[in-house]
Amino acid sequence: MGQGRPSRPARTLGAVIGSVAALVLAACSAGHPAPASIAGPTTASPATTRTTGPAATRTTSPASSAASVTITAVGDMVLGNTPDLPPEPGTYFRAVKPALSRGAQIVFGNLEGTLTTATASKCGNASSGNCFAFRNPPAYARYFKQAGFTILNDANNHSFDFGAAGQAQTVQAIHAAGLAQTGLPGQITRLRVAGITVAFVAFAPYAWTASLLDLPAARALIKRAARQAQLVVVYMHAGAEGSGADHVTGRDEPYLGEDRGNPEAFAHMAIDAGASLVIASGPHVLRGLQFYRGHLIAYSLGNFAGYGNFSIHGDLAMSAILRVRLASSGRLEQARLYPTQFSGQGRPVPGGGAIAFTARLSAEDFGASAARIRPSGVIEAP
Repeated sequence: MGQGRPSRPARTLGAVIGSVAALVLAACSAGHPAPASIAGPTTASPATTRTTGPAATRTTSPASSAASVTITAVGDMVLGNTPDLPPEPGTYFRAVKPALSRGAQIVFGNLEGTLTTATASKCGNASSGNCFAFRNPPAYARYFKQAGFTILNDANNHSFDFGAAGQAQTVQAIHAAGLAQTGLPGQITRLRVAGITVAFVAFAPYAWTASLLDLPAARALIKRAARQAQLVVVYMHAGAEGSGADHVTGRDEPYLGEDRGNPEAFAHMAIDAGASLVIASGPHVLRGLQFYRGHLIAYSLGNFAGYGNFSIHGDLAMSAILRVRLASSGRLEQARLYPTQFSGQGRPVPGGGAIAFTARLSAEDFGASAARIRPSGVIEAP
């Protein structure tokens, strides 16, 4: 479960962006502005800017060469599906919160669904079990905030499950909770922490996101982000799905008749264009880690949290928290995986076999360029 069959929207890309912008503007007019700053766990008041489209600009003072930023990242998250929701959502991340937020100034996760009250979904009245449309109440954004997250991603196949209205309400809810958001077409999201500007750019193979299938446009967007920030983190929702999709093939990966891109080619392009780090999810299973031109690529961090949304069996139940420390130059100073697994219907708890599993996949898929992952989870360049 969780491998929802996406439906292509009839609306134009301009209409999608316009709907999102209009609803967010309405929210601000109603007294719920998107936050101007987000206080990270180890910094007093990092300025946060969200910018959509090519008009983005922000002047920042250069950081010292000794400055660095610590980022943690996880994969796919959605806490049930209205009306089937966890009984105590405020406690759902309790077991993993220390590993998520301790020492990290930025905490990133992929929101694999919507935060909306909309009811018209892509599935319509379909009774087939092959279509999944995920939604949580908009107020659930605060549970991600309480868990330590600072930025949520919407570049995935489920962010448009309830159309433009559902996507717009999701963005509004994220901002209202004091979180940053990324993943819309043309969007560059910049966070200012520890004197360093970090840009997030997120891609998926859909019209309602920045598309990873349009390589020239994706390259241009990443290059633009690199001109606006010292560090660029690229997220990709790419690749086939399921327990048979744990290997990176180096080729285009279709799923349900849909082109899900070539994750390895896209990740390499992103680094060539200026990305300091590439992270990913979407296959619903962990994948290997690779170094390319000295930069780390995590090809899938798996499913991090659900409540009946994802399979809880076998390798689909394993996940990991990735923590990295990047120098202002983009150099990777430290990296480590913290293994997690599903408990109950999808609650994340520490433990499981993610480290050995990811180490094996890395070696099998990437050979000499594979990340070396020690039993402790420490990641080293080859």
